[in-house]
Amino acid sequence: MIKDIEVPKVEDIAMAIVLQPDENGEPSWYSFLINLKDEPIEGVLVRSSGYGQQNDESVKTSELRYFLDTMEPKSFRKIELIPDNLLVLTNQYWVSFYQNKVMYDKKYMFVPGSITEENMGNVPVINTRGILII
Repeated sequence: MIKDIEVPKVEDIAMAIVLQPDENGEPSWYSFLINLKDEPIEGVLVRSSGYGQQNDESVKTSELRYFLDTMEPKSFRKIELIPDNLLVLTNQYWVSFYQNKVMYDKKYMFVPGSITEENMGNVPVINTRGILII
C-alpha cells in the first residue's frame, strides 16, 4: 500500500536566490543549490520552472533541467539566472539526489513578491546575503 512507503525527509539541502552582478556588472538574481551536509550527495538533478499571472494572463515558463552529478559537503552550485520579468511568478525548483543509495527529493517554491532585497538574509556556505529556503 502507498501508506507503507516510507518517504525520506530532506535535511540540510537549501535553495537560495542571490543578487550578484552579471557579466555586464548589472545586479541580477541567480538561484543556487547548497549542500549543508557533512557528506556528499550524488546524482543531483534540479528542475526549474515558473508559473503564475503576468499582465492578467496565465503564464508558464519552460521547465529546465540541470544535472549536477556530485556535490561535495558544505558546497554550492549556481543554477540559473532569473530574469527580472519572471520575479512576479512563482519560481519552483524540484531537487532530487541520492545519499547512501537512498533517493531524496524536495520542492522549493519562491512565491511572487518574495525575491526582493527586503527579504534577504544570511546565506550559509556562500557567505553572502540572499533569500534562503531550507
